[in-house]
Amino acid sequence: MSRAAGPRGAPVGRPGLTAVTLIAVVILLWLGVTHILRVAPLQVVVAHDDPAGPPAVSDPRFLETVAALSETPVIPSNAVALLNNGNGTFPPLFADLRSARRSITVQAYYGKAGVVADSVVAILLERARSGVLVYFLFDAFGADPLPDRFERALHEAGVHVAAFRPFRWWELDRVSHRSHTRAIVIDGRIGYTGGFGFDDKWLGGGRRPGQWRDTNVRFAGPAVLQLQAAFAEEWAEATGELVMGDRLFPAASGAGAGTQAAGLLHSVPSSGTSPAERALALSIVGARRTLYIANSYFLPNASFRRLLAQAATRGTDVRVLTNSRETDVSLTRLAGRSYYAELLGAGVRIYEYQPTMMHAKTLVVDGVWAIIGTLNFDNRSLALNNEVSLLVHDRRLGAAMDSLFLADLGYAREIDLAEFRARPWHERLREWGASHLARVL
Repeated sequence: MSRAAGPRGAPVGRPGLTAVTLIAVVILLWLGVTHILRVAPLQVVVAHDDPAGPPAVSDPRFLETVAALSETPVIPSNAVALLNNGNGTFPPLFADLRSARRSITVQAYYGKAGVVADSVVAILLERARSGVLVYFLFDAFGADPLPDRFERALHEAGVHVAAFRPFRWWELDRVSHRSHTRAIVIDGRIGYTGGFGFDDKWLGGGRRPGQWRDTNVRFAGPAVLQLQAAFAEEWAEATGELVMGDRLFPAASGAGAGTQAAGLLHSVPSSGTSPAERALALSIVGARRTLYIANSYFLPNASFRRLLAQAATRGTDVRVLTNSRETDVSLTRLAGRSYYAELLGAGVRIYEYQPTMMHAKTLVVDGVWAIIGTLNFDNRSLALNNEVSLLVHDRRLGAAMDSLFLADLGYAREIDLAEFRARPWHERLREWGASHLARVL
C-alpha cells in the first residue's frame, strides 16, 4: 500500500514519530544540562568525638585520613622533583622520553602545533619505530587544536592513539565531563604531571608576557604506577581495552627510589563527592600555620569559601595567588573576583600575578603537605573533569614550594579590601554576571 504524498511528492510524516523524536531530543538535552550544571556537593567537614577537630597535616592520622577518604594511599620511597615553567620542565621531559626503552604512555589535555608539540611527536615517532611500546591518549575537546597530521603520523609509526570522549549527540551527558589529565610515564618508572600542555606558550621562565607561569613535577617510586593506573583506567574508557603487563607495570618499580611520601590522586567525578573535593577539603581543615594556594582558575564555591574563611579565622596564614587580566579565560577571573570581598573580609589574602598567565595548580600547607597537578579550584575540576595531582608529605619539598610561592608574590599585586570595594560599578556588574556561570566555568 502506497503512503500519502506531500506537495512535492514527499511522503507525509507520521505525527506520532515527530512527537517521539521531539521527546527524545528533549530528554537528551535535559540529561546534558543536568550534567553540565552539576555542582560539587561537599558542604562541611565534621570530626565527631574529636575536640581538636580534623587532624593537622603534621598529625600521623592525616595521611591515614587522606588515604581512606580520597582513595589515595600516600606511601614512602618516592623521589619528587619540582619543575618550574617550560625552562624547568621540557629539557628533563624530552631527555626522559628519548631514554625510554620499554614503554611510554602520554595523556594530554591541550596541544597545538609548534616547537613543543612537534618535539614531543618527533620523539614518540622515533621511539615507536625503535620498538618502544607507545600510547597517546588525548582529550577530544582540549586537544582539538592539534593537527590531524600528528595523529596520522603516530598511527603509521605504530603508536596506539585514542581520543577521550569525542562529541556524539547521543552522549550529551558526557560532553561536559572532560579529561583534564596530564600524565606521562616512561618505562613504568618515571612520571610527570602538572599544568603543562604541548604548546609553545608553556616555553620560557614564566616571568614575561606570553611565557605561561606553571608548576609541574617529575617523580619516581610507587606513585608512578598509580599514575600509570590512572592512564590505564582512562584508556579503557576510551577504547574498551584494559592494558597491563610488565612493560607498563614493571615489577618492583621504583623500589627505594627516594624517601618522600607521595601518592597520585586520580579524581573521576560521579554523582557524589569526588576524591578531589575530599582531598582539598582535608588539606584546608588540616592547615594550622600556613595555607598557600596558587591556582589559575580560582573560583571556590560557597562551601570552600567557608572552609578558607574558617582557616583564616583560626589563625592560619591563608594566601591565594591567581590571575590578573593576563588570563586566557576572563569570565572565570571575573566570577572569582565577585567573591574577593567575602574572602578578604575573613582574613584571606589574595594576590594577582602580573607578568603573564599564571597557570599553576598547587597548594602547600604548613610547609609539609603539598598538592601539585591539574586540579583547579573551581566546580569544573571538582565536579565535572577527570583530574590527577601528586600528593606529597615532605618538609624538603614543602619548603621549596613555600619559597616558590613567596617568590611569585614578588611579581603579584595584593588586593586591598578598601580599594577593591571602591572599584567601578561596571566592574561589579560584570563580576556579578560572570558569577552566575560559575557552575560551568
